[in-house]
Amino acid sequence: MPQRTELISWEEVSQLIEHLVPQFEIEFDAMVIITRGGIVPGGMLCEALNILDVLTAAVAFPFEIQSTGSALYAWPAFIQFPEDDQLRGRQVLVVDDVWGSGRTITAVKNRVSAAGGFPHTCVLHFNPYRSLFTVARPDYYAAVTDAHIIYPWEVDRGSEKVLLDSPH
Repeated sequence: MPQRTELISWEEVSQLIEHLVPQFEIEFDAMVIITRGGIVPGGMLCEALNILDVLTAAVAFPFEIQSTGSALYAWPAFIQFPEDDQLRGRQVLVVDDVWGSGRTITAVKNRVSAAGGFPHTCVLHFNPYRSLFTVARPDYYAAVTDAHIIYPWEVDRGSEKVLLDSPH
């Protein structure tokens, strides 16, 4: 069954951010934005929450095709990640646009924790129907969806590219 696609406007993104802000009950010392999807919502949230230490993480999940034709996924490859001393002992908000499978944000959360930080995950959209985790979910999210979300900053990539991209 084809997955439903939903185009989100800039106004809707602003409303999602406004919905998130009152949810935060603690003050964060730093933010880790997951590239590329988390850059825009992370920027909006760091302004709204006055978070000055903004860091980035880039993660890839390499895979190889097995002789059976199925894909074998490897451990995450951290292409870019903050140094441990930038995270140790700090309340860190980890931001991405969507929790689809949950692999990327969970990998970042675990690495922040391993560095001695206290990670809190945040996304605009949570898709529990695609999540690979039965219990884990984002600490903060603005909306639940079953759709492939196309954000306004993705539209300029060309509709044929956006619509053919695999969901997160």
